[in-house]
Amino acid sequence: MMTAETARPDMQGLRQGAAMAAVRVVRRLREAGDWQREMDGILGTLCSTLECQRGILFRLRELPGQGFAQSVAAYWTDPLSNGKLASPTVIMQSIINSDPLLERLAEDERQGKIFAGHTRDLEGFLRADFEKQSIKSFLSVSVFAHGHLWGTLAVNDCVNERQWTDEEEATLHIIALAIGDAIERSPSDAHASEVIRRTMLQASLDAIIVIDETGSIIEFNPAAEKMFGFMRSDILGKDLLDTVVPVYYRKGYSSGAEYMSGRGAPMIGQRLETVTQNAAGEIFPIELTATEMRVADRRLIFGSIRDLRDKLRAEEEIDRQREKLHQNEKMAAMGSLLAGVSHELNNPLAVVVAQSTLLHEFATDPQTKVRAEKVRAAAERCGRIVKSFLSMVRLHPTTQAETDLNQVIRAALELTAYGARSTGIIIDTDFSAGPLLAMADADHVTQVAANFLINSQHALAGVASDRVIKVTTFRNERGNPGFSVEDNGPGVPEAIRARIFESYFTTKPVGVGTGIGLSISKSIIERHNGNVWFEEVQPHGARFVVELPAIAGSAVATGDGPVRSNSLRHALIVDDEPDVAASLSDILELMGIKSRIVPAWTSAAEALSGYTPPDIVFSDLRMPGVSGIAIYRALLAERPELARRFVLVTGDLIGAKAEIDQLPAPNRPQVLEKPFSTLDVRGVLSAVAEQATADNGAHI
Repeated sequence: MMTAETARPDMQGLRQGAAMAAVRVVRRLREAGDWQREMDGILGTLCSTLECQRGILFRLRELPGQGFAQSVAAYWTDPLSNGKLASPTVIMQSIINSDPLLERLAEDERQGKIFAGHTRDLEGFLRADFEKQSIKSFLSVSVFAHGHLWGTLAVNDCVNERQWTDEEEATLHIIALAIGDAIERSPSDAHASEVIRRTMLQASLDAIIVIDETGSIIEFNPAAEKMFGFMRSDILGKDLLDTVVPVYYRKGYSSGAEYMSGRGAPMIGQRLETVTQNAAGEIFPIELTATEMRVADRRLIFGSIRDLRDKLRAEEEIDRQREKLHQNEKMAAMGSLLAGVSHELNNPLAVVVAQSTLLHEFATDPQTKVRAEKVRAAAERCGRIVKSFLSMVRLHPTTQAETDLNQVIRAALELTAYGARSTGIIIDTDFSAGPLLAMADADHVTQVAANFLINSQHALAGVASDRVIKVTTFRNERGNPGFSVEDNGPGVPEAIRARIFESYFTTKPVGVGTGIGLSISKSIIERHNGNVWFEEVQPHGARFVVELPAIAGSAVATGDGPVRSNSLRHALIVDDEPDVAASLSDILELMGIKSRIVPAWTSAAEALSGYTPPDIVFSDLRMPGVSGIAIYRALLAERPELARRFVLVTGDLIGAKAEIDQLPAPNRPQVLEKPFSTLDVRGVLSAVAEQATADNGAHI
């Protein structure tokens, strides 16, 4: 019968083999850069030397709220077992607490006692677990590192029950000590955590400041250095209250810790928006998240700080863009409204102007002539006011032409006259003699002058003494034309003069101004290659000056010369407004042109057949069911020569401009604006007659 002694190899050979294995393992652990990578090989060497089928390195970890858990750090099984050996079991604290043997074993491990024996001698959880894993004999020793129980090193014989020798136990002890030394030499979990913490602190984009219970700064990361302008070496040890807390918040607090705790309004445990102060004394907004930490017996406050300046600037820009969009929508809505109103208003105005002109022509007594002239002048003024309003709200590109600035300023004064009269403001004008010509868009420059006049009226609202606005047109020493608007109001404070031309900057109360008038005015003048600036008026007041580039002067056509209309004898008038059509017909008859009125358009063939062919066609631009552009195209299909003899009649030239510009340039019709006078009609007839004469000459 084979005994335990006859089954074991030579004891002397065992001692030598175990000793050599221990030496190799110790040397291997000391030379290894990472002991954990060597554990598979070390366990294999150990088990082969001791003739065991499995070796395990257990790790003892503390789980938050769950006590201790024994987990597997590394294990090796004999390749010849062909996977029949089960993997080691992870034993939780809850299992230990319910098993007396496991509780005693846990205490023995903490004391460094060896755990060795046979599975058949065990009871409870361990016996069932070891039998499941085919363990016959077991040997386990404790692994200590950093003065604490780190885990256990164990070998299992899954073939024979055996008595473990002193040499085998010593070998396991030596290797466990070597593993403990390797663990202590390697970066610990605490060290790894420290490396991670330091890396996060350095890489954080948010400023991080840590203070102790006295308010002294003990941590200040690179983002904080960049945000606050303090060097870490200079600010460490200083009190938070004396460095980054604004001066006006420091009163009543003895330290930064007391300030953070906040009497009645603690900052700890909150995410809040507040303000801070940098090294230069600049106050700026921040988002602060403060957390209290306990480290040993110390109470620390961790603060994460985010600069809100960029965020607030972005929000302000969004608000500005939203307000700008709102203003544009209002202007577009106002433009649509005024376009409709102007069309309805200009039709009766056209009748008033035309009939008053005819009354003036045919009246026999001077008194009637004077009264007719007053009616005509008032109606024409109404028409100019409507045109000016339309030009201010219609978003059309700048179209520069030779413009008399004197007439532009008069138009702006008409626009703003009611506001001045109703508030008792005196308007003092000083116009340059003769035409003051400039290459400009009359509508846009009128808008600039009106903006200045309205601003002056607002500035004078609180003035108790005489309120005066002085408007001047001039030509400077270089020959450049320009104008100025000044008032005797409070003026513009010196501190904000550099900003008055910025978009959305305004000193007016809410609801009075949008802050875009001066900005728009500046952009308009700059598009004209001109200059606009502010001047202080003594003893008080403000003056805004505009200067435009000079052009070669030329006489302004008066339009009252003889009409070159020898070739124009018959006119066709298409208009759904009978009074407007009749008034235009009466004016044409004064000029020797017979007219036929078509109140409702059907087709070009019907309008032309059976009648004397027209030499010129007048058509209202907007009529129910048909437009003047459609009539123009239909007539051209029948009589192409009428392309240069077609006149569109409209009360909204600005709105119609886009439609007219879509037509081929050589064939664009003439335009007669409502309300029209005899001079306006005479000017259109002259232009058509000149073009007709040129066309006839070209065909000879």
